[in-house]
Parts: sequence; C-alpha cells; structure tokens
Amino acid sequence: MPPKFLEIDKKRKQMKSNTQQSLLIIYTGGTIGMIEDTGDKSLKPIDFNHISKEIPELKKISHKLKWISLDPIVDSSDIKPENWELMAETVYKNHYKFDGFIFLHGTDTMAYSASALSFHFENLAKPVIFTGSQLPIGLVRTDGRENLLSAIEIAAAQNNNGPMVPGVSIYFENKLFQGNRTTKYSAENFNAFVSPNYPILGESGVYLKFFKENIHYPKLGDKLRLHKKFNPHVGILKVFPGITKEFVEPILKNKHLRAIVLETFGAGNATTEKWFITLIISYIKSGGVVLNVSQCLAGTVEQGKYETSLELKKAGVFGGSDITTEAAVTKLMCLLGQNISKKKLLIRLNNSISGEIN
Repeated sequence: MPPKFLEIDKKRKQMKSNTQQSLLIIYTGGTIGMIEDTGDKSLKPIDFNHISKEIPELKKISHKLKWISLDPIVDSSDIKPENWELMAETVYKNHYKFDGFIFLHGTDTMAYSASALSFHFENLAKPVIFTGSQLPIGLVRTDGRENLLSAIEIAAAQNNNGPMVPGVSIYFENKLFQGNRTTKYSAENFNAFVSPNYPILGESGVYLKFFKENIHYPKLGDKLRLHKKFNPHVGILKVFPGITKEFVEPILKNKHLRAIVLETFGAGNATTEKWFITLIISYIKSGGVVLNVSQCLAGTVEQGKYETSLELKKAGVFGGSDITTEAAVTKLMCLLGQNISKKKLLIRLNNSISGEIN
C-alpha cells in the first residue's frame, strides 16, 4: 500500500484553508541571499527590501510576508551557538505575531542549525522551515526561487485549523525533511540533503504532498519553552585505521571538553587497543560524556553487537542509536547548557527530545 498523504494544490483557490497566514522570513546569510555584481562579478548580499525584483512571483502570494535580516549576517561556515541563540530568540519573541517562520540559511551548516533550533524549543507548535540554495538568487538557474516559494506555501499550509508541519524542518529540492534527521551530502547537486534514517515529511511537484504519519505534532495546550543557552564545549573524535595515542590523548585530556561525539565504524565499532580504551575510561571517570555515533549515513549504533564495540559499552560510552552527528553535537550542547546533573543528562540523551532518534 502506498503511504497515505494529504494533498494541497499549490493554487490558492484549491487549498483546504483560504485563510491568510502571516509569515516571518529571516535571512541569516548564505548563497540564497547573494546576487552577482555586474561590475566585478563578485557575490554580495541582496537588499531583501527589493527581493521581489529577483522573485516577482512573490507578488502573487496572498499571505502576509515580513522580511528581516539578522545582525550580523554570517556565512554558514561561521555559524556559532550564539547565532543559534539569536535565531531561537527571534522566533520566540515573534511567536504570537506570526503563523510561521522561514530561515534563509547557507547549506554547509543548515543541518546543524535546524538540529540546534529543534533542541532550543519544547512544544513548538508552529512551522520553522530552513531553506537556501546552491546557486545565488540572482542567477538565472538558481534553485533558490523554487525553494523559497515552496517553503512559504508549506509554512502557510493548514490542517484542521492548525499548522500542517509544526516544528523545525528543512525544505530543499522538492523534499521536506525533519530538521534534526538531515545531513548535507552533496556540494554540487541541487538535491544536497538526505535523511537516511527517517522518512521525508513531504514533497512538492504539481501538488504539495504531506506524509502526516511522519510529522511530529505537539500536545495541544502545552506552553512553548525556550532553552536559551548552549554550552559549546563539545568535540567530535572520528576514529580511523591507524589512529594514534599521540593524536587522541590531548583531545581526551582537554580539561574544557565536556562531551565527545565519537564517530565510529559501522554499528558503533572502534579499535580495542588498550591505550584507547584506557583513555576513554579515564575521560568518562573525570566527568566527560562520550556519545557513540556511526560514521555511516544510514543505520544505527548497536553497542555490544560486536566485540569491537563491547569494550566501549563496558567503558561507559553511550550509544547514540541512529542520531546524526549534527543532531548529536547540538543535543549535547543543549543539555550541557541546562546545567543538569550528569545522571539527568544521560537520561535525556537516551530519550528523544524532538524526534532526533528512533
């Protein structure tokens, strides 16, 4: 049987709800907001007060659209936790003024930002959609035009007098992904993102199709909560054949490092060299947290399935299930920022906060 879906015609007259939605579009930086200078051919940020010159189709949209640019505008490679805090605060302060939010963001760290915002909020009942482009909005072949127009329609879509897609998602190249299940896999294709361990939330063609059974809906009446502060003292340690003690030891003995995302082979396997396990044990005993995440795009960590992961489990390494590296890093930053005990942190780490693990 094919999956059940709700169809919403892109033509406004055929939509289930004709109510005008109020949407806030937030530019953070990135390729989508660039135009080519006619003189030196360099790329420069567009003035979003004149965005309709680049996308005249916006004049046909009946929804109320407001544009703002965050200060400072940053390339997505320069994104930091304080930028996520500003994004989250912007949504939180305007939560009751708008029906939905669209972030225009660079693609390189979009999955990190979408994951981060999913953890900044609890009980987010309105759509927060990230989108961007591989080519600048001012170019003829840009993918940004369709990405933005469809993101607007998705953010405005209603289901039983409520948002069709609440929470944080990514829309890119005809597909709608859950934000904290997404990773960028291509630097040159328009379909730059994948979600290997979770099905898509929707897709666009002649119709917008929403796969409602994949969408997480918050409980009605639960108050929106904002976890404002993130702790950035998290690191990624990727294991590889030939990894040495001289490389690993300075990392695990860094007194400022509160948590490690350990990227392992396959289903959570790593070297069983005595020095490696000893360093891991020492780091955990000193108060550090180690979260085991697979280097594979698809699949899940199963500590103890093989002997090469059993030693990690015995050492106190926490299995990350099918979480992405992007979600693992931002989830740890969020939990560390709440200043809770290590025991409570591990309990929350083991449970889904916003649909990031199965």
